[in-house]
Amino acid sequence: DIDPTNSYFDDTDIHMHVPEGATPKDGPSAGVTMVTAMLSLATDKPIKSDLAMTGEVSLTGKVLAVGGIKEKTMAARRAGIKTIVLPEDCRRDWDELPEYLKDGLDIQFASDYSSVYDVAFGR
Repeated sequence: DIDPTNSYFDDTDIHMHVPEGATPKDGPSAGVTMVTAMLSLATDKPIKSDLAMTGEVSLTGKVLAVGGIKEKTMAARRAGIKTIVLPEDCRRDWDELPEYLKDGLDIQFASDYSSVYDVAFGR
């Protein structure tokens, strides 16, 4: 799926503002989401509209655990989300949620960004 002729990041200046005054863990939790948004922009490929994701991402593409899985799941349900991508290391947090929160959701666990990409762009 990599297009070697795509020069979007060579030709475009991108500024991503992450306010310092935000909740301390909000920035890292959005790592996979920020990468996915930038890739969608660069490749002109839409992301599934009923998808939510969370996870810190390392420079090597590892998807790292985050907190607040229950709260994030509740927010996703309220927003009508059908699919959620969570870090593999958060599986235990997911397993501990009450069934009524998990019911009807398609959960995908990711340990590396390529798994997130596959879900987001429908590979």
